[in-house]
Amino acid sequence: MEKNDTGCQAALEAPVLCVNNCGFFGTSATMNMCSKCHKDMILKQEEAKLAASSIESIVNGQNIDKTSAVLPNSAGSEVALSTQPSSAPQVQAESSEKPNEGQGQGPSRCTTCRKRVGLTGFSCRCGHVFCSVHRYSDKHDCQFDYRATAKDAIAKANPVVKAEKLDKI
Repeated sequence: MEKNDTGCQAALEAPVLCVNNCGFFGTSATMNMCSKCHKDMILKQEEAKLAASSIESIVNGQNIDKTSAVLPNSAGSEVALSTQPSSAPQVQAESSEKPNEGQGQGPSRCTTCRKRVGLTGFSCRCGHVFCSVHRYSDKHDCQFDYRATAKDAIAKANPVVKAEKLDKI
C-alpha cells in the first residue's frame, strides 16, 4: 500500500460489481458480493445446516424434546422451525388457527349519535364506545352504577377492624 502526502492510503482496487449481477458493488470481504446478496447467501447456508441437522437427528432416531429455532426470512419476516418426537410430520398453518379477525366488525361509531370515531373513540364502563361529545356518563344516559362500584371499592380497601373486648379486672 502506498501512502500519499495526506497520510491516507491509496486504494489499489477498482470497484467490482456483485458476482450475482444485481447492479451493486461488491467487496472482497463479502466474496465480491453486495451486502444484500451476501446476507441472503449466509441465510440459505444456515437454513440448510439446520435442516440437515434436524433430518439427521430424525433419521438417527434421537429423541428430542421440543426444540425450535426461529430464522429470519429474506422477506423480513421470521420462519419458525420446530422438531417434535412424533413419527409423522405435523404441519401447522397459522391461517387456520386464527379466525377471521377483520370480518364482521364495522368501523367503530358513537352509540348515541352514530358518528364514526375510529381510534379516537372513548369506551365507557357500560361497554359502549362514544365520541368526544357523548363520552361523559351524563351525556349518554349511562346505565353503569358508579355509586355501587365505589362503595364496593371502599369496602374492600377499608375492612372493619374490631378488637376483642377486654374483661375488666
